[in-house]
Amino acid sequence: MKAHIQQLLEQAIVSLQSQNILPEDIQPRIVIDRTKDKSHGDFANNLALMLAKPAKQNPRALAELITQHLPASDLVSKTEIAGPGFINFFINPNFLEKQIDNAFSDTRLNVELTATPQTVVIDYSSPNLAKEMHVGHLRSTIIGDSVTRTLEFQGHRVIRQNHVGDWGTQFGMLLAYMEELRAKGEEINKNLANLEVFYRAAKGRFDESETFANRARDLVVALQSGDQQCLTLWKEFKDISIAHCQAAYERLGVSLTVDDVRGESAYNKDLAVVVSDLDAKGLLKESQGAKCVFLDSFKNKDGEPLPVIIQKKDGGFLYATSDLAAMRYRQNTLGADRVLYFVDARQGLHFQQVFEVARIAGFVKPETSLEHMPFGTVMGEDGKPFKTRAGSTPKLSDLLTEAEERAYELVKEKNQDMSEGELRHIASVVGISSVKYADLSKNRTSDYTFSFNSMLSFEGNTAPYLLYAYTRVSSIFNKAGIEIDSITAPVSLTEEKEIDLANKLIQFNEIISQVAKQGMPHVLCSYLFELAGLFSSFYEACPILSAETESQKLSRLKLAALTAKTLKQGLSLLGINTLERM
Repeated sequence: MKAHIQQLLEQAIVSLQSQNILPEDIQPRIVIDRTKDKSHGDFANNLALMLAKPAKQNPRALAELITQHLPASDLVSKTEIAGPGFINFFINPNFLEKQIDNAFSDTRLNVELTATPQTVVIDYSSPNLAKEMHVGHLRSTIIGDSVTRTLEFQGHRVIRQNHVGDWGTQFGMLLAYMEELRAKGEEINKNLANLEVFYRAAKGRFDESETFANRARDLVVALQSGDQQCLTLWKEFKDISIAHCQAAYERLGVSLTVDDVRGESAYNKDLAVVVSDLDAKGLLKESQGAKCVFLDSFKNKDGEPLPVIIQKKDGGFLYATSDLAAMRYRQNTLGADRVLYFVDARQGLHFQQVFEVARIAGFVKPETSLEHMPFGTVMGEDGKPFKTRAGSTPKLSDLLTEAEERAYELVKEKNQDMSEGELRHIASVVGISSVKYADLSKNRTSDYTFSFNSMLSFEGNTAPYLLYAYTRVSSIFNKAGIEIDSITAPVSLTEEKEIDLANKLIQFNEIISQVAKQGMPHVLCSYLFELAGLFSSFYEACPILSAETESQKLSRLKLAALTAKTLKQGLSLLGINTLERM
């Protein structure tokens, strides 16, 4: 609809230019906004205010001229001039009715497949395999997964890349400890059941024993040199550690698989090649023994270019080196048109620098879009980064278990007669969904406060509220004994609350496009919350099963059914399952 109104305005501009009312050389950017107050119409535009100065016209008078030259449209019932010169558009209810009928019968709910599908590589989750996943990994994992699902729903080819930390100096320490345990005849798998304990034990040995520390350093060199015994030990640790991650992904309902893992180690052989290629292009300079790229666009407080260190004085490589190797792989091997990095905001400068190095080095094509999608920190209710009572960062598995247990108590309290199996199933869905939705519903660039009490509330913009809204619609059809997809009667919009709900339902395509473009799942969350609220208002004002006529009943049932379908599809794109009963 926005595109249609834009075309009407473009034609009005051409008409006014042909009459020399508007200069021929202006090409304004036309932006169509949805109105917040429906008494002002469905859409608004400030074109007259933008063009008043070059046209040497009063904005309101120019708005009148623009509306007079708008081509006739069956989709627009009327236009009005508001304030200093805003043009408000009122949509023909017949158009709304047709859109609702089309969305109801379309398995995609009128969400368009992209006309220009891209290969989009998404780098998300990326935990350090030396430790168990903790709450700090949550945001990258679930925000990245939601955007991945949304882009796939649009028809893009999405390639997931889990760039795990499976290489580097800490692995020498871990290998040395594995070696010690094996020499004592202890079972490695049993010891690795708790990665945090294993890591702390290895770190303790590293700190207390110089002999152990030296052995760890030697093992790093041996590992990087391709020593077969070291590689065998390293692979054993890596496989067990990835299995821990995969268990967390499956519990969270995240679409990452073992096949999506491509960690730092995958680029080990290419790191020296990256250095030599940068050197061959004349981009490397030596600084205090390290090999660096200096970028004029990044300077320190003294105005001197900041270095991007590619290789340390001792010959070691850094994150920048492996990220450059990964970019080249994603461009040349995966054929990326767009690469999204869901990594916390503190890495902003790093990505700005390596993106520029990759471009000037020719590692990626000029038209390839490299985008850092930063996110804020998970905070505790004390306003500090979220910690356990003991002061440590909570393990993700413990966090999810507590969410499920809290949800179980809430659900059991409301459903005393429900079986234990059903209670546990509902508690699992509600608990996990609440943790995910509490994060996804916040603007990803902001910090957010982790609170079980608020995220498990059945009021406000929460997962339990939306899950309940869906079950509420389902219960209408259960009560009527009607299948949700069986309605064939057309929609007829006569009441204000019906029109409000219909207007919100047809916005779904716009919302999906916005999430895909900006990587902002909270936009979808806000939409679903508003949709649920409008349905509640509609339900109270417009009787469904006790409607005055059969045609009115079926029309309202269709609106209710499309609401349920939209809630279910929207929650699915957030990685959240719905329930038929709560």
